[in-house]
Amino acid sequence: MSVRTATASGAVAALLGACVLLPAGPAQASGAQDGPVVYAHRGASAYAPENTLAAVDAADDLGIDWVENDVQLTKDGVLVVVHDTTLSRTTDAEEVFPGRAPWAVKDFTAAEIAKLDAGSWFGAGFAGARVPTLTQYLRRLERNRQKLLLEIKSPETYPGIEKATLRILREEGWLDRGHVRHRLIIQSFGAESVKNVHVQRPDVVTGFLGTPAVADLPSYAAFTDQINPSYTTIGADYVAAVQELKGAHGKPLQVNTWTVNDAAKAAEVAGFGVDGIITNNPDTVRDATRR
Repeated sequence: MSVRTATASGAVAALLGACVLLPAGPAQASGAQDGPVVYAHRGASAYAPENTLAAVDAADDLGIDWVENDVQLTKDGVLVVVHDTTLSRTTDAEEVFPGRAPWAVKDFTAAEIAKLDAGSWFGAGFAGARVPTLTQYLRRLERNRQKLLLEIKSPETYPGIEKATLRILREEGWLDRGHVRHRLIIQSFGAESVKNVHVQRPDVVTGFLGTPAVADLPSYAAFTDQINPSYTTIGADYVAAVQELKGAHGKPLQVNTWTVNDAAKAAEVAGFGVDGIITNNPDTVRDATRR
């Protein structure tokens, strides 16, 4: 067993006891599905510290292809993979940099963030894990042959983050035909951010995070391919209403719901007809929704 596998298995055990292309879309790209596509939320974040390379590897060890992450910009313009707009919950920023409250990501350089421990809060076995840059994250996904559901976080805080994100994706080879058609989705809670991605790279599959009113869905369909709502806000009727419309690439809008972590709820939302489920426990959801 590899060190990586041993670490992930140990954590599991502890917890359990620029031409425009027409993308195939994630479900179609993955081939015939036994159930909804499963996305590992911030990596397999039930089993390793969220948004770290360890969480990517934990998802890979569980056989999960799709990984979700969050990107933000540092003070010096480097894209880093972290969820909260502050560093205090998932790193030791308060100890390393006392007096710099509220420890906002945007107020720290990439070099400063690289010094932080992003694993100890989760478990001693992950002490020393770092906040990865987007470049580091993409390289790990590429090594594992995984796929990426990338969330642009708080775009109103980071003007130009869409362009910066697309630049790194391009530099790392993630905007070639194969990646764009089969291995990449970009989403955001910010409708304008999703529109910006669609305008700058019309070939890229995009998703809007939220639950727009049914009457408003046609306006979203003009610039996105997915409507990705919280599971607490949907039922079968809403899912059907979304899927009746065609999205920005002329294919039926898809629905990826979040964040579903237990088997019973996963089976319920799968029954609504969702295309994908975003989860901290991807193995649990996969097993509960196989047909």
